[in-house]
Amino acid sequence: MADTTADTPLEKADTAGPAAPAVVWRSRGTARRSTHTLRLRVSAVLVAVTALAVLLVPPLVQLDQQTVDLASKLLPPSWSHPFGTDDVGRDLLLRCVYGLRVSLLVGVVAALTATVIGTAVGAAAGALGGWVDRLVMRLVDTVSSVPHLLLGIFIVAMFRPGVWPVVVSVAATHWLSTARIVRAEVLSLRSRPYIDAAVSGGASRRRVVLRHLLPGVLPQAGLAAVLMIPHAMWHESALSFLGLGLPTHTASLGTLIQGARGTLLAGQWWPTLFPGLFLIIPTLAIAGLAGVWRERINPRRRSELTL
Repeated sequence: MADTTADTPLEKADTAGPAAPAVVWRSRGTARRSTHTLRLRVSAVLVAVTALAVLLVPPLVQLDQQTVDLASKLLPPSWSHPFGTDDVGRDLLLRCVYGLRVSLLVGVVAALTATVIGTAVGAAAGALGGWVDRLVMRLVDTVSSVPHLLLGIFIVAMFRPGVWPVVVSVAATHWLSTARIVRAEVLSLRSRPYIDAAVSGGASRRRVVLRHLLPGVLPQAGLAAVLMIPHAMWHESALSFLGLGLPTHTASLGTLIQGARGTLLAGQWWPTLFPGLFLIIPTLAIAGLAGVWRERINPRRRSELTL
């Protein structure tokens, strides 16, 4: 006798229906986590390779990156010159590594300086409030109305070409966003119950700022500093490409790309391609690590990843 208790297809579909969304959300969460892990690993590997190249290649390679060899100019990539040579016979791999060192130096120092300035200004505006807050934010709005590159060109033009004028230029034009972020975070923290408790307990304004507000904004400030490094590297490269940043004989990624424009028109692609890759890949890797950091400190993004 046939079993009459078997589920019909419709009953099976109705039974499986409520569990289907949970399965979909779990699969999406797994895909997000795997993508998150892959991006973290790739970015970490690229950053590590960049750091090792910058630290180890110059001491280990016994070559002078400024040595001119006109008999070997514009050689294509080969075993002896993996990235080829430039228009005066210098090894392009070594030049790119030295250029990356300069660009990273400018990016890191400028980003840290801009973060310190922006954190101090934003924390003061958010903690003091009143006319101080209004004055500071009007100053931020005024400086922000001028394009960064135009203001940077104006600052660099007042000094001789060199690394430190570029650092000053980039730092002076990139602290504004950090100031806004820190101010908003301080205003958010001021409404927390533990801040009210500290004030009610007799804590001075200085103690509240140093012991409670600043530690709360440090993760956001650190994230802003990391995100600013690629931006500062591109800013330095743009100034050097325009001939206003570093001297033309100094190896930086901007000067290497600027000096290779003529060779690109003549069909030699490697003097332009490899400095461009040395600029693009590290900036993408640093931005990838910063994105992972942002997802970890942002509760909303973190909850989305665990669905």
